[in-house]
Amino acid sequence: MAVARMNMNCSIQSSLSCILKPSYFFNFKATQFKNRLYFPQNHLISSKRSLLCTCSGNFQAGEKAEPFVITTPLYYVNAPPHMGSAYSTIAADAIARFQRLLGKRVVLITGTDEHGEKIATAASACGSSPREHCDVISQAYKMLWKDLDIAYDKFIRTTDPKHEAIVEEFYSRVLAKDDIYRADYEGLYCVNCEEYKDEKELLENNCCPTHLKPCVPRKEDNYFFALSKYQKPLEEILEQNPDFVQPSYRLNEVQGWIKNGLRDFSISRAAVEWGIPVPNDNKQTIYVWFDALLGYLSALLEDKEQISLQSAVSSGWPASLHLIGKDILRFHAVYWPAMLMSAELSLPKMVFGHGFLTKDGMKMGKSLGNTIEPNELVHKFGADAVRYFFLREVEFGSDGDYSEERFVNIVNAHLANTIGNLLNRTLGLLKKNCQSTLVVDSTIAAEGKDFKDTVEELVEKARINYENLSLSSACEAVLEIGNAGNLYMDKHQPWSLFKQGGAASEAAAKDLVVILEAMRIIAIALSPVAPSLCRQIYAQLGYSEDQFDNINWSETRWGGLKGGQVMAQPKPVFARIEQIKENENGAEAAPQKVVKKKEKKQKVQGVIEA
Repeated sequence: MAVARMNMNCSIQSSLSCILKPSYFFNFKATQFKNRLYFPQNHLISSKRSLLCTCSGNFQAGEKAEPFVITTPLYYVNAPPHMGSAYSTIAADAIARFQRLLGKRVVLITGTDEHGEKIATAASACGSSPREHCDVISQAYKMLWKDLDIAYDKFIRTTDPKHEAIVEEFYSRVLAKDDIYRADYEGLYCVNCEEYKDEKELLENNCCPTHLKPCVPRKEDNYFFALSKYQKPLEEILEQNPDFVQPSYRLNEVQGWIKNGLRDFSISRAAVEWGIPVPNDNKQTIYVWFDALLGYLSALLEDKEQISLQSAVSSGWPASLHLIGKDILRFHAVYWPAMLMSAELSLPKMVFGHGFLTKDGMKMGKSLGNTIEPNELVHKFGADAVRYFFLREVEFGSDGDYSEERFVNIVNAHLANTIGNLLNRTLGLLKKNCQSTLVVDSTIAAEGKDFKDTVEELVEKARINYENLSLSSACEAVLEIGNAGNLYMDKHQPWSLFKQGGAASEAAAKDLVVILEAMRIIAIALSPVAPSLCRQIYAQLGYSEDQFDNINWSETRWGGLKGGQVMAQPKPVFARIEQIKENENGAEAAPQKVVKKKEKKQKVQGVIEA
């Protein structure tokens, strides 16, 4: 067990305890926790209203539908963005884009976590102030998100004044529930995690299992949150609502932590100056997690709106999905729900913890020089290639591996060959034989053909997988449409039919319409994953930018292309990625685009969040 000692201190900021006295008390009973996916319109909870309940039938005619709110982690700005944070955000963006295609009002929240000991240390090492450091790194995230085609709606910084105001109000609300008290704490502290650790969870020499660095003894007089008070309610939530934490094996982890007993945790730091001061005690700052988690709420505030928890809640809370790396699962699936219950606010509808990324089958570490730099990757290969590879090749939720050779092979085979080449050669045949004009409606062209049924089945499969957050399977289903199109082309050989003339030529012209209709459907169904590529496909099919920007999932139904439509002039929508390999003398073996140097494989230590 960790060396820990708490001494209660009766001076619990009594002057603040009267600021917020909730007029209702939350009654925790197992029967209250049902139907996790829906919440009442009013997310301030009374004793007569459950935390997790159905809102079915709650909306009157003309009421605004609840938004689909999805969040990435708020990324810690002690260092520039890495591939793990890029992966989280790419996945969140794909999910958000799919939900928009369904016609939902989507709010994608991302941002940066900018307080804490590590930030001040990193800034000092660079010779800058914490504020200057945060400005630079936060901007680096925004620039990377732009390069990766991330269409976020809200970008919150925890140094924003509105966020600090929300943290102070939330703290006061929890204090008024008698869930904050003052005590001494002595234990082993991981500076990188910014939390105290139990000895039983540490490795040899008291090393943190995540950062592989020794934890240091520390003793402080801090304020604590009464997490243990919420053990039973948390157990009931997870028992009655097993989808609250996903994938299911992450739920098992969370239930294991809770079963082992929850301990109150420190929510302030006496030795950290770079943070939000504790109300009425400017000698302490609020612990980074008790601060950062509230960014999901403060981000919802509109500009010039009254800054209050109530305003934030009415703007879209609770979140539909918190998307996080598995290393911060405890904070989101244990600490955060308990904090929200204390403040009498609704819980998020789902917490999804995805895995880590490895490189060439090995864990990554900066000291080994084998990390993946997202800026380098996107500038080298393009956003569509990066997005597609990680969403297609990493089973969402599990750990995944990157190698440049595999990256190039997958992207070339799927995007350049299966999809891009099919579109290009079909449009080429249409230009040569039909003046780039469709001869009939796609519905007529597909009459009596099984191909149409195959495409419709695969589109439905993709939709189901998107909704289940099975992003890799969704990509696979869409790719299968391309595979089916290539098989159709090879089977019917329209180039030969055109040479025969007459009825054969008419059949060939219809075949091209059938294949191009499949390409139109691919452009919609793959747009959450590869938006720029799909925009180009749509343009090649003769549609405008505005038409692409206003597509919805219902348009994946067969029959969009009409006779008389004129297609654009054919040109490649995705160029193959080539590699330069060096021979034994160091000379280039072939003049190609992407340089890949032989690297000596090393044994590895360290990990990067996926």
